[in-house]
Amino acid sequence: MISTHLDEEPAEHRRFARYLRALEAVTEADEADLVAAVLRDQDATMADSAVGGHLDRRAVGFLTGPRFTTWARTMTEVIADREFLSLRLREWTLLRTIALGGAWTAEELTGTTDWFQRMVATTQIVTSPKALELLAERGRTRRVRNAASHQLRSRDWPN
Repeated sequence: MISTHLDEEPAEHRRFARYLRALEAVTEADEADLVAAVLRDQDATMADSAVGGHLDRRAVGFLTGPRFTTWARTMTEVIADREFLSLRLREWTLLRTIALGGAWTAEELTGTTDWFQRMVATTQIVTSPKALELLAERGRTRRVRNAASHQLRSRDWPN
């Protein structure tokens, strides 16, 4: 009975699940090769989804640490021809810059996706009042503006 259910499951669903398991267990040394292999799948949307989830998971883990830069550079090369994945990685890099107090511009922040602006406005990793003030005023959506305003009101900022 179980095998009948598996036979009915579309092949791309089985590949997607297999890719997710493999990406979750991959070593740093083998990561670039595995990501490249997943991206060669015939179902580009499914492959992008699996790799996108992997990038998000890995970026969260590396975000403020010293390994992020090397990892991001490697992934940039592997995903270079995938517009959505490249954009997502650029936004993770900008989030790192903001979180670590690096230089960024208002245009960079206001020109980002709704996803990114929500990340900035809702995560505790961003401690930049300047970024939150900008999003409270000029965020892309009401949700972002409200979240940024809430963060500004709820935090004790150093004088």
